[in-house]
Amino acid sequence: MRDHYDFSKMKGRKNPYIKHLKQPVTMRLDRDTVAYFKSMAEETGIPYQSLINLYLRDCAVHHRKLQMEWAS
Repeated sequence: MRDHYDFSKMKGRKNPYIKHLKQPVTMRLDRDTVAYFKSMAEETGIPYQSLINLYLRDCAVHHRKLQMEWAS
């Protein structure tokens, strides 16, 4: 192994995974909602945070609209 490496001539490269990066957020969720996803996590072996992300992604991909009859 060399003591010094010269990276000055090395070409830059774009990160191919940049579009797959996740953004950390803070959300306030009802306890029963968290409990539901935690129980699903135990059944599936998938972390509950990932399950919430998968569910929200599915809603976004399919352009699901929340029906809020109480709001009208």
